[in-house]
Amino acid sequence: MLKKIELFFKWIFLKILLLFNGKTKPENIEAFSSDSRILFIRLNKIGDALVTTPLFDEVKNKLGIKIFVLADRKNHFIFENNPSIDEIIIFNKGLKGIFDVRNFIKKNNIDTVVDLHDDVSTTVSFIIVFSGVQNKFGLKRSNSKIYTKTVDRLDSSSNHIIHRTLELTKLFNLNINRSEVFVKYYPNKKSIEQARQWILKFNPNQKFLLGINISAGNEARFWGVSNFKRLVEILNEYNLVYIIFSTLEDFELANEIVDEKCIYPPSKDFGDFAAAILELNMLFTPDTSVIHIASINKIPVFGVYVKYNTNDMIWSPHNTDFESVITEEATLKNVTFEEVKKKFIPFLERTINV
Repeated sequence: MLKKIELFFKWIFLKILLLFNGKTKPENIEAFSSDSRILFIRLNKIGDALVTTPLFDEVKNKLGIKIFVLADRKNHFIFENNPSIDEIIIFNKGLKGIFDVRNFIKKNNIDTVVDLHDDVSTTVSFIIVFSGVQNKFGLKRSNSKIYTKTVDRLDSSSNHIIHRTLELTKLFNLNINRSEVFVKYYPNKKSIEQARQWILKFNPNQKFLLGINISAGNEARFWGVSNFKRLVEILNEYNLVYIIFSTLEDFELANEIVDEKCIYPPSKDFGDFAAAILELNMLFTPDTSVIHIASINKIPVFGVYVKYNTNDMIWSPHNTDFESVITEEATLKNVTFEEVKKKFIPFLERTINV
């Protein structure tokens, strides 16, 4: 209840700020150079962070500017080791966090802030308003008054989330070839070596390697032990090797599906998990963030998705071979094994034979 009251007053205060916040005229915005210092803001979850990474590559490679990223405790590690990012700042929630960001901006002579959020974020709107910089960029939405320059937000029902985010490159006068754009993520060397050694030992003959991720962040997107067991059974008919992936929380469920030796060691470190995903030949998953990791190496993905009470396009892997079963119900409970098998087997056979 207190959280709802806090959000209500933040919303009211933001509305007041919008009434009095005037835009800087576009003609006052300077051209970008290698001396420019840009702060990109992307809070929230892992998938939210991953879909922004193609934009950093484009801006860095074509303009050579210094890039800072304001991230969340839930997603900051996605930006680590990225050569296109010069510095990552973790946002601390609350009013103090907002003023900490303002002080950081002032100290580092940042001249532009960019809101990477596809939807309006009250917290980010406060950060933008109090940033004290001349150039404030974002997508055209209900809070457009807080920006000095905006670009139209593409229709979310027919445009991929990465394409919607990449529209922001127009504010930097960049032309993007969408077919050449990919998600970027860089696990550390330890995670990469660990994944390669484990997989080499598990699959010494280097057979076709299928990863089955059973975890998806909440119970609504868990497909069920019996369904995953049946999936594994039919895979035994093919000349391939499969690995089960799960979070630490779902490890016992994974043990109910297969013998522990077939489960990739779960870890709290997202990099350990991602490094193993990058070694696969194909991925089966109900999760919408791991598919972006697979897309880095153009690994074919089969998804089992919940698309409940939304018209937004599903978060499919970008520029990567993909097939899926989608339910518009709130959970995967009524998605039958036969329904999935009907689409999965042809996709699997086609992928094996490529």
